[in-house]
Amino acid sequence: MAISAQDVKQLKELTNCGMMDCKRALEATNGNVDEAVKYLREQGLAKQAKKAGRIAAEGLVVAKIDEAKKIGVVVEINSETDFAANSDKFKAFCDTVAQTIIDNDVKDVDALKETVASGSSEKIADVLTDAVASISENIQIRRFVRMTGDVYAYVHNGGGSIIGSLIKLESDNGADDAVKAVAKDLLLQITASSPQFIAQSDVPASVIDAEKEVQLELVKKENAESKKPKPENVLDKIVEGRMRKFAEEICLLDQPFVKDPSITVAKYIANAGKNIKVIEFARLEKGEGIQKREDDFAAEVASMVK
Repeated sequence: MAISAQDVKQLKELTNCGMMDCKRALEATNGNVDEAVKYLREQGLAKQAKKAGRIAAEGLVVAKIDEAKKIGVVVEINSETDFAANSDKFKAFCDTVAQTIIDNDVKDVDALKETVASGSSEKIADVLTDAVASISENIQIRRFVRMTGDVYAYVHNGGGSIIGSLIKLESDNGADDAVKAVAKDLLLQITASSPQFIAQSDVPASVIDAEKEVQLELVKKENAESKKPKPENVLDKIVEGRMRKFAEEICLLDQPFVKDPSITVAKYIANAGKNIKVIEFARLEKGEGIQKREDDFAAEVASMVK
């Protein structure tokens, strides 16, 4: 029988399961919503849906390179605890996801979930469901970046941070040892300094205008509160200086080189020769932007004894 979108929506609201899982459940039960709820519970999917409401801000950032195919990927996969993230099952799942992205030119996480996992006959969505059931935590494939060409990767894991960086270079000598050494240094730079763009020419005008407006208002406020206010033309120069510093902070080529801050990254690359060009890069930090829940244990206990 035909399954309506409204029925799927209703079942999703009742169980908090995924749309495709709800559709399959309705098809298996001839559209009977009550039976479909039971079906999802029997399949363990309703239990999984409850886990999906829990915050997953731990996990791993994994980078993988296939030198033969000249494809590299960096992917962030989250779990609820670092204990789960360090388990062999979680690491194996991450490796499967990374390899699947290498083997398939998928554009986003939704497309990835509908892709058959490398070395398996199941879709990534089904492998994810199995991982959640096995590890008993909410697991989320959050984001990934895939690059083709002469690609290099680095993962920093220390001090509670896990950061994966990926970079694509072009040069006169291809991927020889000298270029690989430069790539390693640039990956360390990206990991440590978190640039947003390669060069100033890549920065959208909207970003520049927004930052300039912020700095102008700050300078005016500081000037108004100063005991010795400066003339307008001096304020403009202060803003210009801050904008130069802003460009240095967000643009890879303008940043001070981490191994020798007396030169810029652009100068370091030029000194290396080989006509090396940075084509693109990516930096993913575990849990970046995810609001972690902070449990107030004392308040929780107090509420229980009321």
